[in-house]
Amino acid sequence: METKVKRLYDIDIFRLDNGEHQYDLEVNDAFFGLFDYGLIEKGQARVTVDLHKTETMITMDFNIRGAVELICDRSLEPFDYPIDLDERLLIKYGEEEEELDDDLLIITQNTQKINVAQFIYEIIGISLPMKKIHPDYLEEDDGEDFDDLSEGKLVYSSLDNDQEDETEDSAKEEDAIDPRWSVLKNLKNN
Repeated sequence: METKVKRLYDIDIFRLDNGEHQYDLEVNDAFFGLFDYGLIEKGQARVTVDLHKTETMITMDFNIRGAVELICDRSLEPFDYPIDLDERLLIKYGEEEEELDDDLLIITQNTQKINVAQFIYEIIGISLPMKKIHPDYLEEDDGEDFDDLSEGKLVYSSLDNDQEDETEDSAKEEDAIDPRWSVLKNLKNN
């Protein structure tokens, strides 16, 4: 089943004529099931790939529209996160196959197919926010640091007392330095 789903994202480039070509692909739960990373498990999206082939290279422009299901970091409730992405993949011909950059591949002249599933997954994964907050909680998010302080959790503080404590701690550390290292420290100061 897995290889059958993965084959849906193969693009046969060997037999393509030079010029413009367009592919419409569907991203669904079965697609996300191909990857064991656990970043995204569910979603629906439409992917349009505009491919331009020349003698020396292939350019693929990806347009991804849809939504993926994320789990809220605060409430653990699932919610749909909209995605609207445009990315480009450049493919050049060379001696051996290798990935030079996130968006640049080298392939040989004999390469038959390119599977774009991994690239699509990475585009979607990179677009996700680090902090996943359900839309119902976004209004409350502005005062989050103060909420955490009132609950007794210290997230960040720039109080003068902390700075004084930190300076005293670093002075104590300097006094506790092994004398053998102080010679090296003197070299550093020259």
